[in-house]
Amino acid sequence: MQYGYIKVAAATPDIRVADCEYNKQSIKKIMDECTEKGVKVLVLPELCITGYTCEDLFLQDTLLNSALKALCELVEYSEGSDMVCMIGMPFMKHQKLYNVCVAYQNGEILGIIPKTNIPNYSEFYEKRHFAEGPLDVSYAYVKGYEEEVPFGSKIIFQSENMPDLMIAAEICEDVWMPAPPSGMHVMYGATIIANLSAGNETTGKDEYRRSLVLNQSARLVSGYIYAAAGEGESTTDLVFSGHNIIAECGRCIKESERFTNGIIITELDLGKIVSERRRISTFDIKDPEEGGYEVVTFELDEEETVLTRGFSDSPFVPKNKADRDKRCEEILKIQAMGLKKRLVHTGCKQAVLGISGGLDSTLALLVTAKAFDMAGLDRSGILAVTMPCFGTTDRTYNNAVTLVKCLNGTLKEVDIKDAVRGHFRDIGQDEGNHDVTYENSQARERTQVLMDIANLCEGMVIGTGDMSELALGWATYNGDHMSMYGVNSSVPKTLVRHLVAYEAEHTPDEKLKEVLLDILDTPVSPELLPPSEGRISQKTEDIVGPYELHDFFIYYVLRFGYSPAKIYKIACIAFAGKYDKETIYKWLTTFYKRFFSQQFKRSCLPDGPKVGTVALSPRGDLRMPSDASANAWLQELSSLH
Repeated sequence: MQYGYIKVAAATPDIRVADCEYNKQSIKKIMDECTEKGVKVLVLPELCITGYTCEDLFLQDTLLNSALKALCELVEYSEGSDMVCMIGMPFMKHQKLYNVCVAYQNGEILGIIPKTNIPNYSEFYEKRHFAEGPLDVSYAYVKGYEEEVPFGSKIIFQSENMPDLMIAAEICEDVWMPAPPSGMHVMYGATIIANLSAGNETTGKDEYRRSLVLNQSARLVSGYIYAAAGEGESTTDLVFSGHNIIAECGRCIKESERFTNGIIITELDLGKIVSERRRISTFDIKDPEEGGYEVVTFELDEEETVLTRGFSDSPFVPKNKADRDKRCEEILKIQAMGLKKRLVHTGCKQAVLGISGGLDSTLALLVTAKAFDMAGLDRSGILAVTMPCFGTTDRTYNNAVTLVKCLNGTLKEVDIKDAVRGHFRDIGQDEGNHDVTYENSQARERTQVLMDIANLCEGMVIGTGDMSELALGWATYNGDHMSMYGVNSSVPKTLVRHLVAYEAEHTPDEKLKEVLLDILDTPVSPELLPPSEGRISQKTEDIVGPYELHDFFIYYVLRFGYSPAKIYKIACIAFAGKYDKETIYKWLTTFYKRFFSQQFKRSCLPDGPKVGTVALSPRGDLRMPSDASANAWLQELSSLH
């Protein structure tokens, strides 16, 4: 349960239609396996104690009594276990038969939730046997069980010692309706929806089902556990596939193969769910009591959740190439469209940007070329300025020159060595002292050159810095930190590389492809210190840390508000075998120190297009005080060591 993770399961037992004794034993085996693996919430299919396809046998007392007997034995069997089991069965109340979900834990029935939408079309004839379940909660007597239990749709099961765990349920058809009960459940606090289902399989239905479950979990900002009836149900005209799905906020966390009965187990992140709801101000959670909900509490054993779900080491970059290509194409269009609008609005026909032969300026130049094409402007109006100084190498200089020529821009060279040396004399800086003044003087001189050239040609300075640099404050204040429009300002460094690679892969120009590939192979560097034997001597990642780590940190800090301890834990999983725990701890500490101390640079950023769910604009996504203290975050980190 540590860090807000809860281990859950969706299971399809082997059953025999109308054989409750056999089905009970099969369910016990699943309970045993899930208990052994630390599962805290187990969801089983609709009517699985009897079988869904019993049809008119549901009108027989023998079957109903057998189901009740099996339920009571399963409840008794759960004694000593803190796992919440949610199981489907037929249940009589006030001389009406209902299709219900029974939740039980540790020898006690927590509540009974009836199905509210009863299908009666195509192959489904449930209204022949079952009544529509009431929303409002009353109490029901369970034959063979001592106490009356809550009965109704408006029931939420909440853990006393993990209060963010609030479970509600709906049954199969409920989620296929225009207004599923789960939509109401989450507005009164439910964080996990269990769906006990017995939909049969037809061709193509799995895709629709998956889409439905994922979209519902996205709309509800919730976990969604969908447990489906399987092979044992297949009878007469129907076949069932056991298609189990566990989703979280629109993402499929675990999915079973179809046509195989079994169990899928994973962890749901309640911290992410609650964080998302906190962030989305229109997600108005109400007091359950105001909505007539019965909140039934239960207790979980205090223990750490062993994580089995994976974490991508590049959360900004899709692993699947087709998805990655689609995202790259989309981001490039967003960047270019944003710049095109600014150019057209201001009437600028000239764009001025510094070109270094590095990744960021390369991406900015590619985007500017696309924006000029969209605006119907001649690319000769792109004034790409190379400004060699003390750290420039032949490799980056030649790549910059070649790149501009391939894109049909106008190349201008301004050697800034003399200007910087004059500035050193003016302020009393020793050129042999390679300190921060030595570096920043070059960065500010370059920005001054760009701004003044833009004045001369009535152009606009295009910023090249990326989001990762801004998060770390790896930018010279009023140097490369400043521009008139920052096209890369919400693009993380790990994604910059893929955007440039995408352009290299898709360009028909072999010369352009060649230079882009060489730029991709060049170490990331501001090139402000003199080269060593003609090679880059100053590598950014040696100073601030690996960008793939920092982008991972950025994603989980800004997107979900995870704590330092939680980020450290999942980073150790995501980067296992690549970085040891000491290295991750070191750079996570560096990240927090820089992120907090450098906010003053982000508080006055130029405009730039938002391309993803994480951005740093002080006018939009990050309203952070410039002088906030990092002590609480650093203290939490230090407690891990």
